Amino acid sequence: MPEYNCRVLTPQGQVIKSRMEDSSRLSCIRRLKRNGLTPISVKPVLISTTSSKKKTGNTTRARNIKPSASTYYVPRRIQEKSKSKKAGSGFWAILTSDVGEGKKVSSRDIRVFTQNFYLLKKANFNNIHALSTVIQTTESPRLRLILEDILAGVESGEYMYTTMEYYSNVFPYIYINMIKVGELSGSLERSLEQAVEYLENSDTLRKRVKKIVLPNLIMFFGLIIGTIVAVIVGVPMLKGIFDSVGSHKQLPVITMWLYNTTMFLRNVWYVPVGIIVIACGIFYLWVSSPKGRYDFDYFKYTMPIFGKLLYLLDFSRLMQCTLLNLQNGMRIQDALEVSKSVVKNTVMMSMVETSINNIFVGQSWIEPFDEAKLGDAMCTEMLKIGMQTDLPEMIAKMLEYVESDINNTLEKIMKVLPEIAYLFVGVVLIFFVCAVLVPCISLYMGDWMFDAYSDDIDISL
Repeated sequence: MPEYNCRVLTPQGQVIKSRMEDSSRLSCIRRLKRNGLTPISVKPVLISTTSSKKKTGNTTRARNIKPSASTYYVPRRIQEKSKSKKAGSGFWAILTSDVGEGKKVSSRDIRVFTQNFYLLKKANFNNIHALSTVIQTTESPRLRLILEDILAGVESGEYMYTTMEYYSNVFPYIYINMIKVGELSGSLERSLEQAVEYLENSDTLRKRVKKIVLPNLIMFFGLIIGTIVAVIVGVPMLKGIFDSVGSHKQLPVITMWLYNTTMFLRNVWYVPVGIIVIACGIFYLWVSSPKGRYDFDYFKYTMPIFGKLLYLLDFSRLMQCTLLNLQNGMRIQDALEVSKSVVKNTVMMSMVETSINNIFVGQSWIEPFDEAKLGDAMCTEMLKIGMQTDLPEMIAKMLEYVESDINNTLEKIMKVLPEIAYLFVGVVLIFFVCAVLVPCISLYMGDWMFDAYSDDIDISL
C-alpha cells in the first residue's frame, strides 16, 4: 500500500509531520480530515522501481496540496523532476527524461486516450482493465504517469473523475464533468462518446481560428519590425552619406522628422520603456480588481470583429455542459451550477449566477441572457420554447444553430481580417516609400553628386 508524508495542522494550532499508509492520496486526505486534522501537504513516498509493469499505488509526485473552496484539494502542477542523476528504469527513468522539464500534455494526447478508452469500454472492458491497456499504448510520458495515478485511484475504489480533478491543468473542466456524470449515472460509455466528439470539435475549431488569425498576425508584426529596422538603420545611414559628401540637398521632411524622432528615442529610450511598463502595471492592477475584470470581460464580448465569436464560444461551451447534465437527470439549477465553471469570463458567470437565483425565487432563468443583449435573440426564444416542451431536445437544436452561427462568424472574420491587414500594409508601405525609398532613389540617381561637387567646379573655373 502506498505511503504518504503528511504535514497537518492540529486544532490547537500545531504543525505535525507524520507518515501514513492509505490506498490513495484522496483517501488519505479524507482520513486526516475525519480525525479533525487540517492537511497542509500530502506527498507520496516514491520508491524506485526496476520494471515498467503496472503500479498499485499513486506514482505521481505532486506539490504541496493547498486547500481550495471545495471539499477536495487540488495540487497546482507536477513537481520538478528528481535531482537524482541516475537514469534507472521504470518511474525514475521517466522522471529524468523530458517529462521532468514540464513537457505539456497536448489535446491530441487526451483525444487519443479518450478514443482508445471508449473503444475498450465498447468491448466490455472494465475500467481497471481498460486503463491498464491504454497506459501501455500511451506515447506521452507525463500522461502515462497521470493515467497510472488514475488507475491507482480506481483500484482503491475511487472514481476516475476524483483523480482527474487533481489534474485540472491537463484535463478541461467540461471533460472532467462528462466523465463525472457518466460514472455517477452508470453511462460512462455514452459520456466517453460525447467527450470524443467534444474534443474533436474543439480541435477543429481551434485550428480554424489559428488558420485565420496567425497569418495576419505574422504579417502585422513582420511589417512593424521591418519598418522599425529600416528607420533605425536605414535613415541614419542615408543622412550620414548626404552629410559626408557635403550635399546641400535636404532629405524629405517626413524623412527628417523620422530621423530626429529616431535619434531622440535612442538618447532617451528609457522614457518610452518606462511609459510602457507603467501602462502595463496600471492595466494589470485595473484587471485585478473585480470591477476592472468585469469591465474587461464585457469588452471582450463587445469588441469589434472578435467579440461575437468569443461570446458564442463561451455560450456554446456552457450549453453543451448543461445539456449533458440534463440528459443525465439533473435539475436545471443543478445543471447550471455544475456547468458555470466551464467558462472563465465573469460576465457569463454572473449571468449564470443570476439565472440560478431566478430559479430559486420563481423567475425565468433565461431572463439574464435575454436582457444582456449579447447573443442572438433566436437562442433565447428557443430556450423559452424548450421550457414549455422538451428542454434537452431544444438545447440540442439550439446548439446546432449556434454552431452554424459560429461558422458564419468565422467566415466573416476571414473576409474582414485580410481587408484590415491590407489597409494597414498600404499605410505602412506609403510611409515607408516616402520616408526611406525616395531618398534611396535620389541617392541612386546621382543628383546629390552634382550638388555636392558644384562648388568645386565653380572654384576651379
